[in-house]
Amino acid sequence: MDDAPEFVRYQATQVNTRGIYVGIFGSANGLASNGKLSDEDHQWWQDANAWYDAAYPDPNLIDPTVYDRTRNPHAQAWFKAGAAHLLARIPGYLNLLDRYGVQWEELRSPTPGHLLYEDDVQVVVDPHR
Repeated sequence: MDDAPEFVRYQATQVNTRGIYVGIFGSANGLASNGKLSDEDHQWWQDANAWYDAAYPDPNLIDPTVYDRTRNPHAQAWFKAGAAHLLARIPGYLNLLDRYGVQWEELRSPTPGHLLYEDDVQVVVDPHR
């Protein structure tokens, strides 16, 4: 039996202009910042983001280098599979992306990449390529 922790990530299926797979929060933020969300969806997005901001640490506030585009250009955040309270709200983001035609995928891995940051509910890694 494998006791390795499992990690989960939800991301866009297409790379962006920088060659990275944007996570679903970044994809939703992009829709909002580009004015593509309906008023109702925009309000939902604001409320959902506020909930997540309060629910767990922002790695960038703890270690500003973790998402530095020069040092870690491919950095990705992965939830720990045990972070059920955080994962339970992910379907709202997935439904939002579906409504706006943003394709996404779910990834699971016991070893998503070289560890850059870790806390109780997530890791940020330089992914295996």
